[in-house]
Amino acid sequence: MSEFSVPARGTPVGTQPFHGDPSAAPEKLTAWQRWEAPNLQTNGLRAGEVALPTAAQIEEIQRQAREEGFRSGHAEGLQRALQENRRLSDLIGALETQIDEKVARELLELSLDVARQMLHQALKVNPELLLGVVREAIATLPHYNQGAHLVLHPDDATLVRERMGEQLSHSGWKIFEDARIERGGARLETANSQIDASPETRWKRIVAALGQEASWLIPE
Repeated sequence: MSEFSVPARGTPVGTQPFHGDPSAAPEKLTAWQRWEAPNLQTNGLRAGEVALPTAAQIEEIQRQAREEGFRSGHAEGLQRALQENRRLSDLIGALETQIDEKVARELLELSLDVARQMLHQALKVNPELLLGVVREAIATLPHYNQGAHLVLHPDDATLVRERMGEQLSHSGWKIFEDARIERGGARLETANSQIDASPETRWKRIVAALGQEASWLIPE
């Protein structure tokens, strides 16, 4: 039979009289013997009561959380923003370069197109422009007493004979006609060399010097 008595009905647990050895040291008591009912009046709270934060306290907690999040994320966010700004600046710079190159190329093409049309028109309106071409071409070749031919369009040959016939004759040049030669152009032939001074050839040299390709013929 146990030495502990069953508490009488109605007797609160924890107030049960102890029937063991009264001289037993407290540290030798069992956990059940040392247990006491919790004090439900701790901190002034009754059983079942919980202290809830006020609206002001909740707002303060939220404010502190926002500030902490801002402080911790500010440096990282700033660095990320700077990286994005640099990347955007690089993209804008590359785009501006591409636009500048494209605009410059289009302006050059437009200028060549205008120049081509002006030259075509000028040769029709002022055939005497050919005289300068002939003088320049002859100056590039050495003096010949014979065998030097200047081939021109028939209409241009008439003009050159009238304006430069005597000079050419003294220099050993003879004028020949060829309807296949474009007006405003000439072909110079000697025993050792030949110069194509046609408008198309001169045009191609100019365009090539600019690093471009553009036909002398005007599109229909």
